Parts: sequence; structure tokens; C-alpha cells
Amino acid sequence: MTEHYVIIGNGVAGSEAARHLRQRDGDSRITMVSAGKLLSINRYELPKIFSTSADWRDFLLHPPEYYDEQNISVRRNTWVSHVDPANKLLMLHHREPLSYTKLLIASGGGRYIPESLNQFKDLIAKFGTYEEAKSVSDALPKRGHMVMLGGDMIGLDLARSLVRNGYKVTVIGEGHLFWPHRVEADERQQFIAVLQGMGINVRTDVGITSIKEGGRNKPERHIVLDNDEVIDADVVLSFCGLMPSLAFMAGAGVDIERGVLVNPQLRSTDKSIWAAGDVCQIWSPEENQYRFFYGWENVKKMGKIAAFNMTGADESIDTVQNEKLVTTKSGEIDSPFWQYG
Repeated sequence: MTEHYVIIGNGVAGSEAARHLRQRDGDSRITMVSAGKLLSINRYELPKIFSTSADWRDFLLHPPEYYDEQNISVRRNTWVSHVDPANKLLMLHHREPLSYTKLLIASGGGRYIPESLNQFKDLIAKFGTYEEAKSVSDALPKRGHMVMLGGDMIGLDLARSLVRNGYKVTVIGEGHLFWPHRVEADERQQFIAVLQGMGINVRTDVGITSIKEGGRNKPERHIVLDNDEVIDADVVLSFCGLMPSLAFMAGAGVDIERGVLVNPQLRSTDKSIWAAGDVCQIWSPEENQYRFFYGWENVKKMGKIAAFNMTGADESIDTVQNEKLVTTKSGEIDSPFWQYG
């Protein structure tokens, strides 16, 4: 029987999986289903949009002709409504059924906005896709001011890129600063001081009361703090961690906590379904719990391991990793989650 591998998501994990699936099974059908309008891009490279006159093609993981050459079908701008593992079937949003023999969930994660800020979400820009990043770039004037809520490592990567290119960045947050690193209390102020030395203004002494829209000829956003201070910004972004994109798995009968629960071989509790990337929680024998593993290198490796195991191998991801936040000799912060090449 010819296998039909279906991959939900076309980010780094999904794209890497498709590449290895084709290498290992030249006769199979491979279908990638993506809610995005573009072919696979490396979202970790999106901060470069502020430093170059980059075109969307510069962010593609593979040129368009690659998919034809590899006989990989890509269904773009297509949403999965739900998964029916019993019948090995996806139902797409426009009511089209799509069957599979083996399924990889690599749908990634979207921005998480804390409940206290959710009422202001329409005033908080998005930065997860090329189109969203381009919109932010267009909205931010030369030497403009971006206010960042939370300050996780994806956001801080953007912040350092903006500062290097002459923009002003203020990070407001305490609970999500440095996420997903586990920073000890005695190290926290040291790392905050390093961020300040990098030119990033960090405020952990205040909370946010409200975010308001600006008026004509005034900054686009006004952030009102709980000490009655007002900070004006051209753009407000939230970087408070990721929320796995899994609404389509409701009722599928596959074990889920925050993400899809998988073993170190990335197999879910359904023998025909694997998961890779920011969407899955992997069992860590060392910590005796399921946990997420983030960063470009981890996500790419998961795509490869999933593809190998979907084609009969028995590879495992390393659940003991160096996730230490460090200060470099040049006086800046560095993180293993920033290794993108």
C-alpha cells in the first residue's frame, strides 16, 4: 500500500519532516496542509525584515519549484476543522475530507496573551507570519518606539534586532521575561542589567492598566501603567510565550495537556499520529514529566526524527539539553534558542 503522509503545518518542523519523508519513501504521497498563504518560511528569521529590504521570497525555506520536484503537495490557506483518527481522516474547514495513512501534527503555536491583557488584544499587533511582520515593519517609523509586553526569548531576539537598527524598544513584563528559560532569582537582575546595557529599556516594576488607541498626529498607542504613567508607542507587541495551535484536535481522542503528548520518538497515543515542534509536549524520563522543547535546532530535529519514525525507524530526541541563558564576552545575552543556522 502506498503511504499517504499528511502534515498539518508548514513551518520548520513540517517542512523538515516532508524533506526526510521524501528521501526515505520515494513512492509515497506527501501532503502539507497550512493555514498560511505562503510556502514554508523560517519565522525565526523574521526580525531581519527590519534590517533589509527583504522580499517574502528571502524567507522561504525552499523555492517554489522544490515542491514540484519532490512531488510534495502543499495546501495553503487551508484550515483543518477536526481530526478523526478512527477513520484516519481530516475534515477541512471548507468541508472537504482528506484521508491519511500517517499524520504529523506540526501546527506550531500562536501568541499567548495573558487574561489581564486580553481585552486589549485588538490593539496589540501580531508577529507570527511574514504578512504580520511586514505589517509591523510598515507601521514602525524610522527610529520609532516599540513596546513589548512580556519579553520572552522570541521577543527579545526581535528587540535586539530592532535596537541594532536604530529603533527604541521598551519591554514591560515580569512573569514572562526570559521565557522559556528558567532564570534563578539571583540571576534575574543581572540579566535585566545586561538587556539594559544592550539598549533595551526593561520595566519590571509596573503593571499595565490599559492600552489605548492614539489620536490624529499622535503616537498610535498609549500604555497606561498602574502608577498612572503613560508610555507612548508606535507599535505594541505581546511576547508572553506560545500557545499550541490545536483547536482542531478537540474530541480526537489523542492525549493532550497544553500540547499533544508524545513519547521521545514523537509518537502520540494514537499509533498513526506523530507531533513535532512547538505543538508537542515530549516525555522527559529525566524530569518525569511531559515538557516542551523550543528553538530552531530542536524544532528542525523534531521534524527529522518524526519523519524517520513514520518510515519505520526508532529514533529518539535528546531530552537532556543545555538551555542555559548566558552573558557573552561582549556583554550581551545569548540563548541556545537563538541558534538559527
